Amino acid sequence: MRTSLPEAPAGSPARAGKRRLPPLVLHILAALGALAVVVVLSLVTDEFTNLRIATVGYYLIAVAGLTLLTGLTGQVSLGHGAFMFIGAYTVALLVRRVPAFPLWADLLLAAAAGGLGGLLAGAAAARLRGPYLAGATLALAVGLPALTRRFQDFLGGSNGLSFTVHSRPAGLVGVVPELRWQTWIVWLSVLIALVFVVNIVRGKLGRTFRAVRDDEVAASLSGIHVGRTKILAFLISAVCGGLAGGLQAFLLGTAAPGSFTPALSLSLLAAVVLGGLGSLWGALWGAIALVYFQAWSEDLADALHLNTDVANNLPLAVYGVILIVVVLAFPRGIQGGFSRLRGLLRRSAEQKETHEKH
Repeated sequence: MRTSLPEAPAGSPARAGKRRLPPLVLHILAALGALAVVVVLSLVTDEFTNLRIATVGYYLIAVAGLTLLTGLTGQVSLGHGAFMFIGAYTVALLVRRVPAFPLWADLLLAAAAGGLGGLLAGAAAARLRGPYLAGATLALAVGLPALTRRFQDFLGGSNGLSFTVHSRPAGLVGVVPELRWQTWIVWLSVLIALVFVVNIVRGKLGRTFRAVRDDEVAASLSGIHVGRTKILAFLISAVCGGLAGGLQAFLLGTAAPGSFTPALSLSLLAAVVLGGLGSLWGALWGAIALVYFQAWSEDLADALHLNTDVANNLPLAVYGVILIVVVLAFPRGIQGGFSRLRGLLRRSAEQKETHEKH
């Protein structure tokens, strides 16, 4: 005969030991763990792999911002590369013209500049829906890089702006390679930003975004200002895009319009869908796919000795095929596939446990 132990009183040590840490503390601890993993990976890999790891980092925050905008509020943006353009050129101009500014200030201003662009775009987007919103944001991605040709002396024209950032402390020169240090800085910046994004997504504001996405009329009747909410989502998403562009410029030492074509914006949106719409874990899988599928396609083109035109378009073709296959097999993306697999394993374990009891 089984007997159950009495439940511990509310103020007892047993009950207190089961209390969970505040979400913010959990997110910070998770970010520190992720940073430790990145540091270890950078130590055991070569410089070329370090560059790819850092590239995944800045794409991650860009895709996470777009996930917040598209997955949580339902606003489709085809111009997110424009906010990366703003962030990249902000860092380039600050480094070249105000070299006394520390790197962290440059990155903060890059994020703020991207946010200002998102605020202006969001004010217009709040009045647009569906294909009209997509078309307006695509026009932003097409038109903004063209400004470099209009203001060649200031923005460097089609060649862009090149610069050098000496961010390593003097004590690490000769100890830690420059690219490895840059990888650490990129991921530290990305993880700090992700802590804020995760807290937004899982907090009251995230619930407000979802309410607007699900039913604007019901959200408005419940007291939510729909237009203001959409603008705020654009603002936060653009801040992430500006930071991503600033980190890209910091890593590569250049800001050029050729890096921010409409194809970049479309690739970011495809990464959101591929990883899992509305999931920040999906943003990670999408960023990894964005970097490594292109790298593997380039390696394949080199191995097959394809001509230049085919080799240049092969990564897009491969990425498109993989996107179609994943969406057909897992409509909720890679993260949705993992969730489905986890559910199947859980049900299988429960059925096995029930069978053993009987």
